[in-house]
Amino acid sequence: MKRRVYLDHLSGGPLASEVRAAMRPWLEEIHGNASSLHWHGLKAREALDSAAAQCAAMIGAPADDLVFTSSGTEANNLAVKGVAEAQRERGSHLILSNIEHPSIDQSVAWLEQQGFTATRVPVDGEGRLTAAAVAESVTDKTILIATHHANHDLGTVQNLPALGAVAAERGIPLLIDATASGGWVPVDVEAHPISLLTLAPHRFGGPQGVGVLYRNPCVPLSPQLHGGGQQGGWRAGTENLAAIVGAGAAATLPVIEVGPLQEQLHAGLQERIEKISLNGPTPGVERLPTQLNYSLAGLEGEGLALALDMQGVAIASGAACVTQNLAIPPALAAIGLDVAQAKGNVLLSLGRDISTADIDHVLEIIPKQVAKLRALSPTWDA
Repeated sequence: MKRRVYLDHLSGGPLASEVRAAMRPWLEEIHGNASSLHWHGLKAREALDSAAAQCAAMIGAPADDLVFTSSGTEANNLAVKGVAEAQRERGSHLILSNIEHPSIDQSVAWLEQQGFTATRVPVDGEGRLTAAAVAESVTDKTILIATHHANHDLGTVQNLPALGAVAAERGIPLLIDATASGGWVPVDVEAHPISLLTLAPHRFGGPQGVGVLYRNPCVPLSPQLHGGGQQGGWRAGTENLAAIVGAGAAATLPVIEVGPLQEQLHAGLQERIEKISLNGPTPGVERLPTQLNYSLAGLEGEGLALALDMQGVAIASGAACVTQNLAIPPALAAIGLDVAQAKGNVLLSLGRDISTADIDHVLEIIPKQVAKLRALSPTWDA
């Protein structure tokens, strides 16, 4: 049987065994609706409250300030649109970077169609957003600053204390998208401070189909789903209890140190492949430890991803979550990559199941496939 190594954890990783065990009773044995008044409903509410406490502890937040959604994308939509609509009488201007995840950028674009305005602050060549640039973009109409903890595509970890200081000094809510970093890079919503924060549990051992939004109760929020009083009225609809239990269990998992694996993979690829360029910061405290983004001259990223899949190695090509879009991903365009560099872009992301032996294995396979594709490329000059 062909050995398979999965290096696409940003798209969704495997369910941790501890999480599967926690979810199983709610899939097979226990049933109940957290809104019901009988014993089954009580057990469901207890499970919901327990999961909220577990997720809240991971980010230093009160459990009552969490809302569970269907995904990190929905959590970002609720945060951006909900805060904007709730504060429209106060102002109509939003600030974000020019490399945000589509769930934030497109939520802002939708608000712009409704009469809001936005400033997309440029980042530097490694994807850093400076607090000074954000501060210069603030107006008396600014009602939200939205950015990420670590960028999904470039891996750049932003300076949350500096960004939090700008937002706090001006009294503007700060939304941090931690859907890529949650479970891997520590964050404390009160220490920075952060007004809103989103998580995607499927990226740190939890199930797909659940997202988390932390909201400071002082921040106005307009619900985006109506029809029920679940979760304090902030998100109507019967809760996906098994997935929420899984999210809570994932939040309690011990953090796996994947930095050495990232460094092993990066050093091995740099040594074995010529004309390979790392996009974003070098491995270290300024980079998400689970992710490496490269541009390779003389080939197309999609072709390499398909060739590697045939060899049992799964990677992504192009920006995370938008791999079917053949245009230059916004994050790559923002740091100055041209069309050729963007076409040769691949994204390798690590998870809890990756070992040193896995890295050794892929370091034998990837350079060989790169060489084969380059030999067939009319643009490659050996």
